[in-house]
Amino acid sequence: MELALKRRWLTPRSTIGELFVDGKFECFVLEDRYRPPPEPKVFGQTAIPCGRFEVRITPSPRFKRDLPLVMNVPGFEGIRIHPGNHADHTEGCLLPGRRRTVDQVHESKLAFDDLFEKLKNAGKGPHHITITIDPAP
Repeated sequence: MELALKRRWLTPRSTIGELFVDGKFECFVLEDRYRPPPEPKVFGQTAIPCGRFEVRITPSPRFKRDLPLVMNVPGFEGIRIHPGNHADHTEGCLLPGRRRTVDQVHESKLAFDDLFEKLKNAGKGPHHITITIDPAP
């Protein structure tokens, strides 16, 4: 399964993009502020770098349930895809939502549940899940 995150809306507090699953729009994604190089990373307040990463479903000690984990992100650890609505909820993670407003996504739990079901089914067997994150506009 191929996920593609196209970053579209940037503010001083957050980044919102469109997430596609195998080429089809799935939901919006809220992240921390995009800080292009050479801007320094600010812990818990910086979107992950652009690139292609493997996604695995693993147990999350913090959330006490299985969640998607974005693997091997340079300079970041524990980047998850999980529900949340505001820029303050991200801490570097990717928050899905069905609707968006400035620095927020809405109906995040519903968007996450739909996405997670697809990821769980794709993660069974020898299939890999990857996410490609494009640069901000």
